Amino acid sequence: MVGIKPTDLAPTFAVKFFGAGTAACIADLVTFPLDTAKVRLQIQGEAKPAEGAVGVKYRGVFGTINTMVRTEGPRSLYNGLVAGLQRQMSFASVRIGLYDSMKQFYTRGSENASIVSRLLAGCTTGAMAVAFAQPTDVVKVRFQAQVRVADGARRYNSTLDAYRTIARDEGVKGLWKGCMPNITRNAIVNCAELVTYDIIKELILKYDLMTDNLPCHFTAAFGAGFCTTIVASPVDVVKTRFMNSSPGQYSSAINCAITMLTKEGPTAFYKGFMPSFLRLGSWNIVMFVSYEQIKRAMTRAQQSWESPF
Repeated sequence: MVGIKPTDLAPTFAVKFFGAGTAACIADLVTFPLDTAKVRLQIQGEAKPAEGAVGVKYRGVFGTINTMVRTEGPRSLYNGLVAGLQRQMSFASVRIGLYDSMKQFYTRGSENASIVSRLLAGCTTGAMAVAFAQPTDVVKVRFQAQVRVADGARRYNSTLDAYRTIARDEGVKGLWKGCMPNITRNAIVNCAELVTYDIIKELILKYDLMTDNLPCHFTAAFGAGFCTTIVASPVDVVKTRFMNSSPGQYSSAINCAITMLTKEGPTAFYKGFMPSFLRLGSWNIVMFVSYEQIKRAMTRAQQSWESPF
């Protein structure tokens, strides 16, 4: 990321890698209910409720949260949190922590990175992250989508049970279900999120609008969250529907998208847009602000350790 002065000690690869994963976990803890509401709104309308399930209709992000708390209890808002944290620790560490290194690779060490180099770096780290973290994403979405039925039964009893059940019933490939739409989504998200943040922060510092501190990080993160939601929502909805689908429901991610278009119309691709924006905007703010502070704290600690006097 931009903003390092010549006198500053640049964060090491390890600081960026673990700092990104930690910051993403903090952001997930804060915004997870919004993400769960987004998933419920996105899958609404794809199938009839299962026998014994409570037939509810979700209206808006806060209406969805209220309905879930009333019908399933407050804990339902954090369904899949364990898998979500597992996902962020492995996923964000790669896609965010490796972004600067990949940008350096594409610019061959030059400090002046073009937009093309930044986009290539974002696409590459986004795709790499999916290869590592796809099973955790599948389990997270399944947990968030499951609705408690009348007798209290659940699709999965625990995170480990979900991994075992999916692998047993759908094969190991089931854990990588929706991998291609997820690679597409995360290439788009990474480009929109990291490149937008990078460029906004760079322009703010270049024209001395703010110093390299919390207000600057907040502004750049909010802009990145808004741009990302606009660009990534259609792919995100298809990804969620496809990963949550039962075996044989859709033959491919493209078939899922076509089915949505013919049965529900083009607006289906922007289902859950407001919770997506609320979630991505708030997630980006918490994550980037935390990431910048964690990087600084870890770098200072490293500097103090190496030069105690």
